[in-house]
Amino acid sequence: MSASLRDVCVGLVDLAHPDPRLSAVMDTSYKTMWAHCFKVCVGVVRQIHLRDTRRNFCPQDHWLSSRVSLPIGNCQTVSFVPRTSRRQRRLFMPQRWLTRDELETEGPSLSITEQRRATILQELPFVIPFEARTQVFSTLVANNRTASQLRADFNEGPMINVSLRRTHLYEDAFDKLSPNNEPDLRLRMRVRLMNAVGLDEVGIDGGGIFREFLSELLKTAFDPTRGFFLLTRENTLYPNPGAHLITEDYPAHYYFIGRMLGKALYENLLVEVPLAGFFVSKLLGRLSSSVEFHHLDSLDPELCKNLLYLKTYTGDVQDLGLDFTVLNSELGQNTVEELIPNGSGIAVTNENRIEYIFRMADYKLNKQIAKQSQAFKKGVSDVVPSEWLQMFDWREIQMLISGASVPIDIDDLMENTRYGGAYNTDHPTILAFWQVVKSFGESEKRKLLKFVTSCSRPPLLGFK
Repeated sequence: MSASLRDVCVGLVDLAHPDPRLSAVMDTSYKTMWAHCFKVCVGVVRQIHLRDTRRNFCPQDHWLSSRVSLPIGNCQTVSFVPRTSRRQRRLFMPQRWLTRDELETEGPSLSITEQRRATILQELPFVIPFEARTQVFSTLVANNRTASQLRADFNEGPMINVSLRRTHLYEDAFDKLSPNNEPDLRLRMRVRLMNAVGLDEVGIDGGGIFREFLSELLKTAFDPTRGFFLLTRENTLYPNPGAHLITEDYPAHYYFIGRMLGKALYENLLVEVPLAGFFVSKLLGRLSSSVEFHHLDSLDPELCKNLLYLKTYTGDVQDLGLDFTVLNSELGQNTVEELIPNGSGIAVTNENRIEYIFRMADYKLNKQIAKQSQAFKKGVSDVVPSEWLQMFDWREIQMLISGASVPIDIDDLMENTRYGGAYNTDHPTILAFWQVVKSFGESEKRKLLKFVTSCSRPPLLGFK
């Protein structure tokens, strides 16, 4: 059934963007009907696909469509435009001529093929292989980065220059890279690090110091001991509901951390930050950042198990002594929050237990970290547009952030290593070095990669 719905949606995309040379004039009422049909079908398919990302009930490659062509080696030809752009024609509506102002600000109209591909990438991205979508993302980022940093290559135009104390990396970065001081983080960044006595460390930032800085900054920002993030039982990270007890301006910190993670994605820097699945799903929300009950197991499997037990409990639920409240324990402070108005006076019964289950899940997943999640999401999208990230599901986003857990291809690393000075691929020292590296076990290879790139996992598209 899901495969049939997938194919129906792909077919509706072709119908939504017909070839004007072959299509007949369609009555307005039919256009409205087909547009509604497309919206409903896509919504259903997305929900099934989302469930599959959590439960894996479909076989591998089940969601890929043979009707969609997106050559992996030719992704630079793919157009991707925001839904709000006038270049992205409304579904099932005839193409029209753009005004002069529209042409100047947004460029020429997309071809029918480009319209179809853009719609697929925005509405049904999972029908395209992950590798192809990753190349599309890399191309979008590279093109945008070239436009933002071109003049900086010649030491002209705007550039971010920042000096930071290594001993106070987070505090200095939070201050000096705030939106008020640096409104555009897409610019090239040059970093100078100062040692414990306030002296500049020797070295010129040709990119390596910046990457070290960003990697170490994110490591300390997400460190649970700092207090902004907590660990689930699966050792994945999510925002601390009690962040308001750490600092009053906690949303600003989540916005900052989100911006810096967005900067890492923008600069193609892998960082080992394992985010909780439900939290990543909140970042990908199209209309809302809220997630549903089935995400609860990635936050608190025990609570999820207990709520499911309550759902099927055959006795009198009222005997369990539950009401519509939740007990929070944050930094040694216990507080009682009501799930609904006057919740402390409303007992959970057989009749209202479903409401209680969903209210509890909504509180844990959404309400208690709403401000943190919203600020973090805004921070990421300040650097990387949300629509680019929405080409991926929560598992794929984690791979974009931290890389894939696959063996390291030493031959690929060798082919894409650059040498300086008197060294080259045939130098005896280089040959001896690679001979030793090839004898390494996987853990030693990962330590070497960690030393070189700040991440123990290889890039998704290889080392090129």
